[in-house]
Amino acid sequence: MLFESFDLVSALATLAACLVSMALLLAVSQQLWQLRWTATRDKSCKLPMPKGSMGFPVIGETCHWLFQGSGFHASRRQKYGNVFKTHLLGRPLIRVTGAENVRKVLMGEHSLVTVDWPQSTSTLLGPNSLANSIGDIHRKRRKVFAKVFSHEALESYLPKIQQVIQETLRVWSSNPQPINVYRESQRLSFHMAVRVLLGFRVSDDEMRHLFSTFQDFVDNVFSLPIDLPFTGYRKGIRARDTLQRSIEKAIREKPLCSQGKDYADALDVLIESAKEHGTELTMQELKESTIELIFAAFATTASASTSLIMQLLRHPPVLERLREELRGCGILHNGCLCEGELRLDNICGLKYLDCVIKEVLRLFTPVSGGYRTAVQTFELDGVQIPKGWSVMYSIRDTHDTSAVFKDVETFDPDRFSQERGEDKEGRFHYLPFGGRVRSCLGKQLATLFLRVLAIELAGSSRSELATRTFPRIVTVPVLHPTDGLKVKFYGLDSNQNEIMAKSDEMLGAAV
Repeated sequence: MLFESFDLVSALATLAACLVSMALLLAVSQQLWQLRWTATRDKSCKLPMPKGSMGFPVIGETCHWLFQGSGFHASRRQKYGNVFKTHLLGRPLIRVTGAENVRKVLMGEHSLVTVDWPQSTSTLLGPNSLANSIGDIHRKRRKVFAKVFSHEALESYLPKIQQVIQETLRVWSSNPQPINVYRESQRLSFHMAVRVLLGFRVSDDEMRHLFSTFQDFVDNVFSLPIDLPFTGYRKGIRARDTLQRSIEKAIREKPLCSQGKDYADALDVLIESAKEHGTELTMQELKESTIELIFAAFATTASASTSLIMQLLRHPPVLERLREELRGCGILHNGCLCEGELRLDNICGLKYLDCVIKEVLRLFTPVSGGYRTAVQTFELDGVQIPKGWSVMYSIRDTHDTSAVFKDVETFDPDRFSQERGEDKEGRFHYLPFGGRVRSCLGKQLATLFLRVLAIELAGSSRSELATRTFPRIVTVPVLHPTDGLKVKFYGLDSNQNEIMAKSDEMLGAAV
């Protein structure tokens, strides 16, 4: 009995010693990891390094970031200030918040910083993508891509975009069960990108397979760059390769499927624009450009669409004001959208709708920010940004902390009205699409899509939240509700149209 007690005590003592040793080893390795990055400061610069934590060896603070989402950045910003260092996705990073700090980073393109996405993002998007190109190559490619989003091109896409949105809302309304808005918005965005923007004619089965594969791609665009069979990075590479094979097949079949097509899609425009600028796109460049176009339309547009629907549900008076504006412009009459009245010029003339879209993008910016690398050591907010360090300017945090916006956490579209114009008080306080030479080329298409979606929601459907409370928001990989936002949609039947028509008459009488 005595020996058994001794063995137990000995085992516990050994376990305790092992735990203490592991804790000490972890503490020492973490301290050495911190010193390893502190040593990279530019010794010729007298300014200190930014405050912050580099987390644990190799993984840094990636796990904290993935689990905490926006809370991670908010807590670090509160503790260390608007410029702090961390270690995410396998590399050291300095995160920058605030209009003046962001202005210096964006204005310093080529002189202070250059584009540099995380390794996983860079590899998966490909070396020929617009996001990865720099200098003269980037300028030339932007010129080629610019025609894809010209006024003329948007005018030709509009009827097809409206048709896809109308068909989608009919499907949502015919479903007896609540839908997952974020997931279905991803389908809608993907459908719009593949069939409208790119003009691919693929079967429903192929579309479902492509959608599933593209989700795997998007889910791993921001992942630790560890190329092992079980990692997200490897899963993203497999998804990219599968997508490129399918896209090459669709591109080669495209000339055979063009009969009866009544508009030039984005891929047609892209190929033609490249020829006008004296270049011929290779098949690899076309595949990477196609994936980049889908990526740009897929994740961010789905996120913004979900946020738009959520805010219209949260704020019925905003939805009613939208309807009033549509009635006043002759787009909505007797409870129905007037056929043929939706044109690019009258959509762009809807001022309150524009305010609503801007406020959704301010409060619920889909992407967190943009990545750069310092090409020389420079000063920012009283600290040094050493040459070679990655810099991420934060769009979302800058919106959240900007002094020009009153009651920053309140959803208030009127802050963008001509009378108040809060966004006019500073150039870099509001930048949902980035800024300067790398601002989002597709921003006009994205806002057009959101405007058409809002018009169709206001004029041809009604909806209600299917859960007791609105869900929590997470920000990784893009901003979205934790449960996807469960909503029950209803089509407007004849009785509801009569009610809306009477409302129109009452408003007309009041005027």
